[in-house]
Amino acid sequence: MSTDNDGVGGAAFLEYHEPDIISILTLTSFFFFLAVSEWLSDKIFRAGLIGQIMVGLIYGVPIGNILPQEWQNTFLALGYVGLILIIFEGGLTIRLDLLRQSFVLSMFAALLGVLTPIALTFAFLYAGLGYGALEAFIVGTALCSTSLGTTFVVINSTSTKDTDFSQTRIGTVLITAAILDDVCGLVLVSVIHELRAIATDQNGNRLGWIIGRPILASGLLALLTPLFAKCAIGPLFRRFVEQRFARFRHVSNIILMVLVLSAFLAIATFAGASMLFGSFLAGTFVSSLPSKHADGPFVVLSREHGETAPGKSPTFIHTFEKYILDAQKYILQPLFFASIGFAIPFLELWTGEVIWKGVVFTLLMLFGKVVVGICVPLWDLVTIRPPRGGAMLEKAAMPSSRMELVRSSWAAATLLGTAMVARGEIGLLIIQIGLNEIPFLSRKAFAIGVWAIVLNTIIGPVSVGFLLKRIGKKIADDPRWGDVNRGSNLVKEGTCYGGW
Repeated sequence: MSTDNDGVGGAAFLEYHEPDIISILTLTSFFFFLAVSEWLSDKIFRAGLIGQIMVGLIYGVPIGNILPQEWQNTFLALGYVGLILIIFEGGLTIRLDLLRQSFVLSMFAALLGVLTPIALTFAFLYAGLGYGALEAFIVGTALCSTSLGTTFVVINSTSTKDTDFSQTRIGTVLITAAILDDVCGLVLVSVIHELRAIATDQNGNRLGWIIGRPILASGLLALLTPLFAKCAIGPLFRRFVEQRFARFRHVSNIILMVLVLSAFLAIATFAGASMLFGSFLAGTFVSSLPSKHADGPFVVLSREHGETAPGKSPTFIHTFEKYILDAQKYILQPLFFASIGFAIPFLELWTGEVIWKGVVFTLLMLFGKVVVGICVPLWDLVTIRPPRGGAMLEKAAMPSSRMELVRSSWAAATLLGTAMVARGEIGLLIIQIGLNEIPFLSRKAFAIGVWAIVLNTIIGPVSVGFLLKRIGKKIADDPRWGDVNRGSNLVKEGTCYGGW
């Protein structure tokens, strides 16, 4: 028999109470300062995320602890959803043709960006300061990553109406190298998770599988996704589904995007790869499905054309911009960068020994990523064949000497190097795993690593913002590394570039 008290205690509903005024004002001020700090830091540093990280520091556990712990955990989860959407959007908008052309270069850049920070970490912490080899390995693993979310945000925020840097060749190399860096970092995380068992000789026979599983999962996902999109799902979609999408337009688009994104997140996680890698692949998978011929329903002049023309449908990126982008940009993305601030152990960073070691280590880690930019002039030197006996216009498009060739690529090289500097969420995640889940990392080594992660996450976006403000047009107009649609059409693959 039911009673009036059935709704209390173990009831099957949540009692509704009006939030108290303190909670309302706290939430209001938090989101207000997130917006204001983003605007201010964008004006001052050309990187709005810096202000949002600082607000997270103040409102989170590190300094003020103003927000209740359960709110911080909720905002961290929502911020991670924002990160997933940022990377999914990057997959939707990336130039797949440029990705294929630049994959080998991106792989070399990623490899250099992983090995150099780890080598410098061993030189500084292990050989120079006497920390343990496992400590150096854990800190080096945290610093070999590149913040994929920060990379996308900086590239998008510095793009203009006339120039989308994600559509340039150097932008594609940067995004692909950042993804590969994160895959390598997450592979090494799986090793860190098992260091306790490896150190005590437990499950030693599983070491090969521990290391190999994320590599195998990521490689298979990267291989099978374009294969299925091109040979199976894509043709079926274009033959049986595409024309029906025009009837429902945005509704069918968003349903398909949610289903594909959810599927890729689940597959990547259970296979042992990264959710972020799955999110990027989901975006590229969706963008590759529609037909490209002029009569196709997704080939439209604008979003309005797709929404109103008979037999036409808005593209997937149009649907993303209409229904998701505002929530991502003004709510989820700020929460993501605020959650980075939640995870910075601010008070532990301010001892004399930690400060000087942290600053020196920061400079080493800055160099460890900036050096990646050298791949650009080296790639030009190796692959470009100066035209012989061709048209005068084609000759004029090429540098007249190897030294001039190197000088002409400095802008793209500088962008690649500086944009790889930010470590952000992945670096903090890895070093927190090293501190909290295994006994090998001391708090001093942890604090030194955090110094480098935080300062590089600030220095990288600020440098990229100022760099693109000064020479962004030069990079976009570069016939080899800029936007191939707006640059010279005289320099083509196979004419002045070596074959792949």
